[in-house]
Amino acid sequence: MTIPREVFEQTVLSFFDPVRKFLDDPTVSEVMINGFDEIWIERKGQIHRTDASFANVEALTSAIRNLAQFVGRHVDEHRPILEARLPDGSRVEAIIPPASPDGPSVAIRRFFRETLTIERLIGFGSLTGDAAGCLQALVAAKNNIIIAGGTGSGKTSLLNVMSSFIGDNERIVVIEDSRELQLQKPHVVMLEARPPDSKGRGQVSIRDLFKATLRMRPDRIVVGEIRSGEALDLVQAMTSGHGGALTTVHATYPIDTMNRLETMAMMSDVQIPLFALRAQVGSAVDCIVQTSRLQDGSRCITHITQVVGYDGDKGYILEDLFLRRYTGRDPDGRVLSEFRPTGHLP
Repeated sequence: MTIPREVFEQTVLSFFDPVRKFLDDPTVSEVMINGFDEIWIERKGQIHRTDASFANVEALTSAIRNLAQFVGRHVDEHRPILEARLPDGSRVEAIIPPASPDGPSVAIRRFFRETLTIERLIGFGSLTGDAAGCLQALVAAKNNIIIAGGTGSGKTSLLNVMSSFIGDNERIVVIEDSRELQLQKPHVVMLEARPPDSKGRGQVSIRDLFKATLRMRPDRIVVGEIRSGEALDLVQAMTSGHGGALTTVHATYPIDTMNRLETMAMMSDVQIPLFALRAQVGSAVDCIVQTSRLQDGSRCITHITQVVGYDGDKGYILEDLFLRRYTGRDPDGRVLSEFRPTGHLP
């Protein structure tokens, strides 16, 4: 007998009852469970400890195992890390003993049903109207764009917004580890990687999906996040006629983004001379959009940077098109800044 999906969803959520009120609170962006009796939340960029708790370790472990079953994955002492999503789409990263010796740890990145738009980002002060026009032009011109930033800096949200600039007549193939993106476009193919089962079977990696994608006639390839050797596949696709790719990378500054992409490409099993690899990376990436979470908890774009290329003597040559400059803080402690064009033209 097959359990109806709606019943399964409610069962999963019932296991997470101690944090349910935070999952339903639109002001909460992250729920962090450091063991059954220590729960923290992030609200408007600030972290607070709550008085919520699970009944015991077993109750929290049961919630994690039930969620693993819901997403068709396996978690146990031999595979103690779970990447999953709740029925509403919120991303979950859970780690159980022995990898988390003090007890299960869970981080839930909230999923917001309300669609974020470029107009709202401008209203928040994340960027200016001029910068938004620049991004729209870069996407329309099929530039290969990397959105870079630290954890919780708004990379995925910005990728969703920038995808709205893609034409409705384009076929978009999206590749993700765990489904997060919400592309508001008519012709989208969503692909999701999966880890092996408890017997090591059935793994589908990002690289596997990427190779399949190239034969699915994509007008655009969107990769949720580049983490490893798939960087080389993306770089080679970008330099072989597949323009307009969008992806995210964890990096602090635009030059770090290029160096990280290079390092991840070297994790591939394909051996390429370093100079040739750097030349390919410098040629593949057209633009970097850098995001950051400031000290007051606000998220914003700090750089829009074009990649001019790679020079053997100078390294990667980058030019900032827009740059955020900081002017201080207001009486409430909010960071004051301006996002201005530098004078370089794309």
